[in-house]
This record gives sequence, structure tokens and C-alpha cells, in this order.
Amino acid sequence: MKISGARAVVECLLEQGVDTVFGYPGSQVLPLYDVLYDANIRHILTVHEQGAVHAADGYARASGRVGVCIATSGPGATNLVTGLAAAYMDSVPLVAITGQVSTTLLGRDSFQEVDIVGISMPVTKHNFLVKSPALVPEVMRKAFLIARSGRPGPVLVDIPKDVQTDLLDFCPMVPQRYNVRPLADNMRTLVEKAASLIRSAKRPVMVIGGGVVRGGASKEVRQVVEKYRLPVVSTLMGLGAFPASHPQYLGLTGMHGHKPANNAVAGADLIIAAGSRFNDRVTGDLERYQANKMIIHIDIDPSEVGKNVKAAIGLIGEFKQLFKLLIEMGNPGETKEWWQEIAVWRQNFTLNYNAERLTAPWLIRHIADNTIGQPVMFVTDVGQHQMWAAQHLKIDDPGSWLTSGGLGAMGFGLPAAMGAQAGRPDSRAILFVGDGGFKMTAMELYTIATYDLPVIVIIINNRCLGLVRQWQQLFFNKRYSASLLPREIDFVGHSRALGVEACRTTTPDEFSKAWAEAWGKRQPRVIIADVAGDDLVSPMIVPGAALDQYVDIG
Repeated sequence: MKISGARAVVECLLEQGVDTVFGYPGSQVLPLYDVLYDANIRHILTVHEQGAVHAADGYARASGRVGVCIATSGPGATNLVTGLAAAYMDSVPLVAITGQVSTTLLGRDSFQEVDIVGISMPVTKHNFLVKSPALVPEVMRKAFLIARSGRPGPVLVDIPKDVQTDLLDFCPMVPQRYNVRPLADNMRTLVEKAASLIRSAKRPVMVIGGGVVRGGASKEVRQVVEKYRLPVVSTLMGLGAFPASHPQYLGLTGMHGHKPANNAVAGADLIIAAGSRFNDRVTGDLERYQANKMIIHIDIDPSEVGKNVKAAIGLIGEFKQLFKLLIEMGNPGETKEWWQEIAVWRQNFTLNYNAERLTAPWLIRHIADNTIGQPVMFVTDVGQHQMWAAQHLKIDDPGSWLTSGGLGAMGFGLPAAMGAQAGRPDSRAILFVGDGGFKMTAMELYTIATYDLPVIVIIINNRCLGLVRQWQQLFFNKRYSASLLPREIDFVGHSRALGVEACRTTTPDEFSKAWAEAWGKRQPRVIIADVAGDDLVSPMIVPGAALDQYVDIG
């Protein structure tokens, strides 16, 4: 049948099971929006294109499906770049559709013409400029396949306006299924060697990264850990892949990791790392991180193995397949003394939740304790609150922790929480955000109110850019250059102006009451928590030092 390029885009979205898209219209994408008018797809109009891409990202992380966002050409397209980079670095499946000037105007510096394919190339898994309407179905189907297959990531499809309006012969088809690639011929032998190394290790530890979450392999990794009796630590992106309530879980590792977790990694003779990039915030000093230990690196992306650390064995392939082989070959080694040493670290490092005044760790743990067993998604922006949330929440379920890890994009939190809530409406998105990050995308409260998305927003209001101030206090002789925010903002008034009820709290008792009220109503709500500006995230590793070398915070 003959249909327009824009209609073909929508038909392909429907083929892929897309029920929700996030976007912002403009002249070069109006043909597509005209078709969306009566399509069976919910379009969520955001306040800004950055909100649309972060929302699509949050939707994908929460739902496990490919997120979709739409923007027009020029500034609309360039406003997607930060969100594309965030999704790219965190391996999130996303398809961004942008309008473009007509093919006859390409390369003429036309109004709102931007080479978004060239601009986005470093921060997308793949991208397309579609110059013929006949190519629209093929490109759209490929975009989804690429976004979700192998190591997931964002794909951008740039479609000129005339390609959207011109006709093509469209043949409906069943979407291509992503078939799991068989493991390489030598992989079973390598897994046998890995199993032997694990059995012979006296001080092994398993490091779980975000790849395990993306690979849907939480069940299998738990079986590996229990079969070999391994202590487990998690990177920031790996939280939830292994239940925090499990007795073998030691906590977060990295710059602001828990001391038992960091000490275990520093003192290990074998690290089994699954789905981790070994970035600098995880490893500290690379030489000391690798010293006197062997590393087994498990990843779907062969380019990651050996990139940052030298692996004794690299296991490359689908996590579920590799873990099943490890389980099949598994027998625990003799690690009794290692567990005794770990028990001492656990005893010496206990978390104190002092309720004499309102602090971020206290309120985060209060929320964690009051949502046990409930369908929740914890979302963060970027900064001190992000680290406190990672330290003090207890994340037991994969997909219930959403944060911008690799890029660390301030402004991610609010639109991502909104997208997560749209993607999993039976759950409740709870956002922790600093006053600095909140201001970056605060207008998206309007979108949350418009679509009645019951997100609970907790603003950690310390009147400063918390992590910047912390570094300036510890490493720049307390010279607080451009990090203090002395002018108060009426966050309550702002929220209410956009249609969301809000309240301000200054004590634990006030916060407890505000939380109970917000949790009890299936409506969007903002709670402002006034905390001290000089509260610091602790523990903290000396930047560039070994994992067990801590800053003296006092």
C-alpha cells in the first residue's frame, strides 16, 4: 500500500510495540506529528527536548523496552545530545527521531539545518540520515534492532521533511527478533579456566556492573555467587543486579563506596567483574587496583575487555549464557579466613542514622525502610544526594535504580523519573535530587502535573552545589568558587505554580509526616528537605589513590 514516510515511521513504531513517545514538535517534524494525531501511541509533550530524551531514557531503564523521543531539526535536535550521551555511556536502548530540512535544502545553511548525524556520531551506537522515503521502513526496523541488541545503546534517525511527506510502498512485517549469538568456540574452555581460578582463589570478590542489569542476568549472577560462596560488591550502575539484603553482599564500591566493599576489592587476590567498565571512579589508581591480583572480566562488549585493566581471562558473550556455564562448573574454594576478615570490616564499619536533625542519609534510609516490599523505582539526579542514595538505600530489584552514571548529567533526574513512571505505571518513582540539579530541568514538573504522573520528588536543599563544594572544602582550601547558592528559591511556590503540591521540611518529624502524606496519595508530590550545606559524603577515596585510602573527613 502507498503511504507517506511519516506514516511509515508510525507504522514501524507500532510494529515494535511502542506505546509511548516523548517529544517536542517543530516545523521540520510536523508531518510526523500530523500522523501521530490519530495514532494509537501516547505522545507525552515535554517542556524541553532535553526532558524528552531523558524521559525516554528513564522509560527504557524502567520498562526494559526501547525508549523513543522525537525532536525537530536544528536546536531541537541539538538539545537531545546530552541525553543521547547519557544513554550511550550507560548502555540504554533508545531511538531518537529528528526532523531535518528537505533533501533539496541540505548543505545550504538552511533555517534550522544542523548536521545532527555528525554531531551525534560519538554519542550514539549508530545513526541514520534517511534520504529516500523507500528506506524509512528498513531504517526504522534496523534502528530498533541495533538499539536493543548486543550492548544496548541509543540510535538516532534523522528524516528530512520531504521524506516524511513523499509516498512509498509499505509492506507490514513482524519485527525481527534479536537472536542470542552463540558463544565463541573457545569460550567453554575459557569458562573452565575461570572456574578453576575462582576455586583456587583465597580472597575472591565479585564486582557487578550495570551490564548485568542490561543483560537481564540478575537471577544467574546470584546463582554464581551462591555456588562459589563469593563476596559481592556493586558499582554505581550495578545496584539492584544483586539484592542488597543478601548476606554475601558487601555494598557499593568506588570513590564513595562502603568500606567493607572497597577493602575487599583492595585486598582480593581475584576479581570477577561482570558488566563493569572499570572506570576511574570505580578503580582509583589503576596500578594499585590491579596489583597482586588476577582479574576475570565478563562482558558482552569485547572492546571493554583489556581497555582499562589487564584481564587474566576475558569471557565475552551474553551474560546469561556465560553465567550458566559457570554455574555448571561451579564448586566453592576455601575462603573461610577471607570471610572472617570481611566480618571484621563489617563490624568496624557501621552506619549511624542520627535523627537529632534532618540529614540526607537519615531521610533516604527512612524512605528505604518504609518502602520495603513495595513496587518502587529510585531515581537520582547527580551530586551528593546521588552518592548518599547509593550508600543508604537497599536496592534489591534490578531496574529499580535509575541514575546517570557514566556521563553524570545534572538535570537527568526529574525527566528520567517522569519517563520511568510512564514506563511502569504500577510502580512509584521516587526521585532524589539536589537543589542545583533540580533547577536545570525543574519545568518538567509541568509535564508531570499535566499527565498526572505520581512521581515523588525529594529535593535535598543544601543551598550549594554539594559535590563541587565538598571537593573545594577538601582539596581547594575551602575556596568556594561559584558553588554556593545563597539566594533562596521558593520551591513550594514553583511546584504549586506548575500544578504539583509541595511542602518544606526542616526536621525529621516534619519529613516523616510529609513522606507519609505523599506516599498515601497517588499524586505527584514535592518534598523539600532543608539540610546543612556542610554535610559531606563519607567515606570518600582520595582521588586517584588506592581503594582503601580514605579522605579524612572528620
